[in-house]
Amino acid sequence: MNTTKSITERVFQAIGFEGLALLICTPLLVWITGRPALEMGAVTLAISLLALTWNMIFNSFFDRLKVRLQLANSVKTRVMHALLFEGGLILFAVPLIAAWLNISLMQAFILDIGVLLFFLPYTYVYHWGYDVLREKFLQQRAPERV
Repeated sequence: MNTTKSITERVFQAIGFEGLALLICTPLLVWITGRPALEMGAVTLAISLLALTWNMIFNSFFDRLKVRLQLANSVKTRVMHALLFEGGLILFAVPLIAAWLNISLMQAFILDIGVLLFFLPYTYVYHWGYDVLREKFLQQRAPERV
């Protein structure tokens, strides 16, 4: 059985990840902030698009830096990657959130940290669940062997 994901499947997986996150985060942020659902949905969507864009840009640069500095795929490199990625995302997202919601940078930072704390377990659970469901789907589609 071929377990390699096609580009189409990877796009489907990413859209599913972001779509479900939007459906979960929007009501939570409405409840936490007391702001209208449309406004929080728009902010959540903007941050989602920012994260997707930052992911492509950052990983392109990081991959080149890894080759140039001859960094192995060690725990240290992965931790550095995660910290730099999230740090960069915070630098872009916090001013966006502050401006959009007309709140202070500190309030936006706290809100962004809350969103980050949601996404850590969400990312794990979503991808684990996706892989479990994908495996079941592939097993059902595989021809039975006699």
